[in-house]
Amino acid sequence: MKISAAVLLAVLGCASAGNPRPQLSISVRDGTFDGLEAGLDPQLSWEGSTRSGDLDLSYGVRASARPTTDLASLPRSIWGKASTDVSGWGVSARAEVEGIDFSNANLDIDAENDRADLSVHIAANVGGDSGVRSVEATKGFNQNGARVTVTPRFNLEDDTRDVQLNYSNDNTNIRLTASADNQEVTFSQQVDANNRIAPTVNSKGDLSVEWERRLSDDSSLTANLKPNDSLDVEWHDAAWTANINMPIDGTNIKGANVAIKRDVNF
Repeated sequence: MKISAAVLLAVLGCASAGNPRPQLSISVRDGTFDGLEAGLDPQLSWEGSTRSGDLDLSYGVRASARPTTDLASLPRSIWGKASTDVSGWGVSARAEVEGIDFSNANLDIDAENDRADLSVHIAANVGGDSGVRSVEATKGFNQNGARVTVTPRFNLEDDTRDVQLNYSNDNTNIRLTASADNQEVTFSQQVDANNRIAPTVNSKGDLSVEWERRLSDDSSLTANLKPNDSLDVEWHDAAWTANINMPIDGTNIKGANVAIKRDVNF
């Protein structure tokens, strides 16, 4: 007998007493399919939280909502997070496994000190491929009404490192990312209440421009143009999200890839 999305919803609904109800997200899958049903990718997500002593605990699951006889194929990912305060530091650890493979987990550790305006993030693998993947720290400053942050980042998987400097003041934001091989700067300007434009250029001569248009309180349109590369458009309207990717060669657009998603709360 196949396990359906309705059964999965009922189980999670009973388990979610006092917590947010499950959320169903339906996306259009990439590729060519025989029918509409095969082209849809319904996913169900649910999360909850509790407290144990000084620990705040949260947990969740993301699962396929397709009918199946294989229960092991339902979970896409399972995660859990523990947070607490230690000597003025807010510390949290979040572990996530793909499917039901508990032999290997992605681990994210965060520590933040508001008084020192300092935060640290560590990403690692635990299990068969144990090891630290990346480390970054962010130090913030408030100077004459402006906000400045400095973030050195180290990627131990590919042995790369860079520093990101971010400056924001009123409607202007400037982000500089510098490494040994490349330097990139983004200048973001809130033109008015409904329009934001952000050009990005790097030391290799690559240029891109992002334009965000606010259509209403819960609707917006964002376009990102990379000359001779692509035009990406995202339209967000309440629970609907549509993404369009169009490869560009000179002035020619070579087709379009479209993804549409709808979130449904029960």
